[in-house]
Amino acid sequence: MPHERPSGATVTLSAEHTAQEVAKPGVGLAAVAVIACLAQFMVVLDSSIVNVALPSMKTGLGLSATAQQWVVNGYLITFGGLLLLASRASDLFGRRRVFQIGLVVFTAASLFGGLAQDGWMLLAARLVQGAGAAALAPSSLSLITASHTEPRRRTLAMTWWGVAASSAGAAGIVLGGLLTASLSWRWVMLVNVPIGTGLLAGSLICLRPSTPSEGRARMDVPGAVTITLAAAAIVYGVSIAPDHGWGSGEVLAVLIGGVVLLTAFVAIERRADEPLIPSAVFAVHNVRIGNILTLCMGGVLTAPLFFLSLYLQQVLGESALRTGMSLLPMVSVISVGVLVSQRLIPTFGPRRLVVGGGLITAVGLAWLAQLPAHAAYVGHVLIPTLVVGAGTSVMMMPAIVAATTGVAPRNAGVASGLLNMCRQLGAALGLAALVTIASSVTHGSRATGSAAVVDGYHVAFYVIAAISVVSALLSLLLKGAATASRPRQHDEEAAHAA
Repeated sequence: MPHERPSGATVTLSAEHTAQEVAKPGVGLAAVAVIACLAQFMVVLDSSIVNVALPSMKTGLGLSATAQQWVVNGYLITFGGLLLLASRASDLFGRRRVFQIGLVVFTAASLFGGLAQDGWMLLAARLVQGAGAAALAPSSLSLITASHTEPRRRTLAMTWWGVAASSAGAAGIVLGGLLTASLSWRWVMLVNVPIGTGLLAGSLICLRPSTPSEGRARMDVPGAVTITLAAAAIVYGVSIAPDHGWGSGEVLAVLIGGVVLLTAFVAIERRADEPLIPSAVFAVHNVRIGNILTLCMGGVLTAPLFFLSLYLQQVLGESALRTGMSLLPMVSVISVGVLVSQRLIPTFGPRRLVVGGGLITAVGLAWLAQLPAHAAYVGHVLIPTLVVGAGTSVMMMPAIVAATTGVAPRNAGVASGLLNMCRQLGAALGLAALVTIASSVTHGSRATGSAAVVDGYHVAFYVIAAISVVSALLSLLLKGAATASRPRQHDEEAAHAA
């Protein structure tokens, strides 16, 4: 009987049966959880570890300012653009298969990037890494959700998965500085090779071969390719505008091409039998607002680390290691705050938390907009970055709740993928626009040298603060007071966001 639960034995047998569909005989749930957590750690680590190494990459490969931002953006675009397609592939072709393909692609790209002799080789490696990360992120989460069906074990595994994702951001800043200072910038890429190789071996030993989905369901490959190319074109057009001028033929052609591709994506989605984004998902008001919030927050979360890393090293002359240690408190506050803020949602509601978090973040960013050419760490960097970290951490979970509450169970995976796509693409588009603004201000500044660069950073931080305020105002459009009424899904989304 479906509603009977006469004893704990029924739950145990069900859990063991489901675990056997994921793990090989004799392999415990802990092994599956460790593999999934390490994979997610590696994916998130790679989104932050390169920030501290950017100046060394510039020196070693002769990267331009535009190429530097593409070391970050290339990863974010393919990661975000292919997430929905990878989530669908995991359902159709099996978790282990997609997981292992992602590992091979990610590890090979890391090796290629670490051995790069020219800037284009590094950028190509980052694009391919993003594609591998898109396959790893959803499939690593599904390994846990499919194998851990007993509530207590599932909660524990999801908690560790979230901790792995959260701590990777902080670890990436420190590890990036340590590897760059003691070895070379190349090791921020090469460090993934032994981790990825070990995970591939572990998955072959521990995970049961994939069982493809039955039926004739198809993937929307044209939609995934089109949205990824559209984002890349728009980001590229914005990034080259300072050098070529906003009215130049090249910039206009690329931007118009991006808009055309975006229009094509909408047309493809309307006609596709299995669209990446079903119309029913966007029919929910709070889902629309939550994803717009997430799009805005992508830039608010990513851009400060980018500019601060360049400021500390290229303006203040700090080493890569000292830069990593300087930014560690901010990233740590974000990681811890995301987990803490989840408990505040039932009491305060998403709307109030986003408003409060957005305004706090804006205060910290406006403080950073006063950075001098010669700074005192505690007053000019540490305290304002802690304020920014506290504010952004409070904003993240409420936006996730809004973007996933009210979605039909059959579309829960799509809602999660859409949320992550908005965050990654928001980060890429926001960073491209902010770098363009900072570069334009620097070129037009009456100051010279580092002072002109800092002028550009000042305006960029003010713009990020304005985006944070806009996010706070957008949250007022949320309807009702969504609470943590679906805790298990919220746990999964929290782990994604971290």
